[in-house]
Amino acid sequence: MKKKMDKLLFVTVVLLSLFGLIMIYSASSIWADYKFGDSFHYFKYQAIFICLGFLVLFITSKIPYQKYYEKANQILFLCFILLVLVLIPGIGSIRNGSRSWFGIGPLGIQPSEAAKLGLIIFTSKYLSNSNKFLKSYKKGVFPILGITILFFGLIMLQPDLGTGLILVVSIISLLFVAGVNMKFFLGMGLLGFVGVVILILIAPYRMDRITSFIDPWSDALGTGFQIIQSLYAIGPGGLLGTGFLHSIQKHFYLPEPQTDFIFSIIAEEFGVVGAFIVVGLFSMLLFRGIKIATHTKDSFSKYLSFGMVFQIIFQTLMNLMVVIGMIPVTGVTLPFLSYGGSSLLISMVSIGILLNISKS
Repeated sequence: MKKKMDKLLFVTVVLLSLFGLIMIYSASSIWADYKFGDSFHYFKYQAIFICLGFLVLFITSKIPYQKYYEKANQILFLCFILLVLVLIPGIGSIRNGSRSWFGIGPLGIQPSEAAKLGLIIFTSKYLSNSNKFLKSYKKGVFPILGITILFFGLIMLQPDLGTGLILVVSIISLLFVAGVNMKFFLGMGLLGFVGVVILILIAPYRMDRITSFIDPWSDALGTGFQIIQSLYAIGPGGLLGTGFLHSIQKHFYLPEPQTDFIFSIIAEEFGVVGAFIVVGLFSMLLFRGIKIATHTKDSFSKYLSFGMVFQIIFQTLMNLMVVIGMIPVTGVTLPFLSYGGSSLLISMVSIGILLNISKS
């Protein structure tokens, strides 16, 4: 008998998206009024993104997830082409120092967001067909790692270390779920650490981020500025916060707070209670996603569910750790809450696929 859609997962995403829309207005109204003469500028664009997002969610929730299995190779190839095209001057546009976007007027499409999901779909198909090879690194593990490294390399050419790390960790998580030997993960952890160190050393701005992370007050008006202003927002929030629309840090202290640092404004205006509500909603998303993954009928949908949920939650953890000063700034948005269309639409696609799997 066909099951019903996971309504609790759907309601969780609705609550996150609507709360994000409200907080984007609060966080951006001062900056938007100064820059565009319209305090609702970012709010209106995000409202459009959310409407499109739920339309995409509805459509993907109706598409049988088996279709992604059939088209996994084509999806991956399309993502690869887009990652190559965005690097070409005149086609890809530069924003915040990274050639990561296809510019369409004031809007932009970020192909690396689609690549994260495309690689999850392909890896899920690969693992569902290669279980007997997973004990062999050469036949089972290295082929998918090679593709992952290729995609990571293309994303690093933009450069976008945060998105690249999310992509790699998502695939490693799927290999863990698939039952790859633990010794492999120890080796990958060491190799990954060395690789990150090299990436930091060859790019001075990344070293600046590490330095500002260790001691942000050593360059309080430069590389440490964002972290300091973020902590100044979170600290005064207390238990219940300063109240909706009453943030101080959004008054040109915290740069563009509607994007990567929106959680800082949430903590400032709604305090510990607001922060725990947000964390609770993401915890519910994780719980429902894992429940869907563990109740699926086939290995492809199991891997696909785990991969999409891990990807969203790992991105969430990275953003929150940056905001509270646990790791250096990575430029990663908070899913469903931060301003931006590409991340939101891909997250909505992932939830739509999860909802379809929940009905199987």
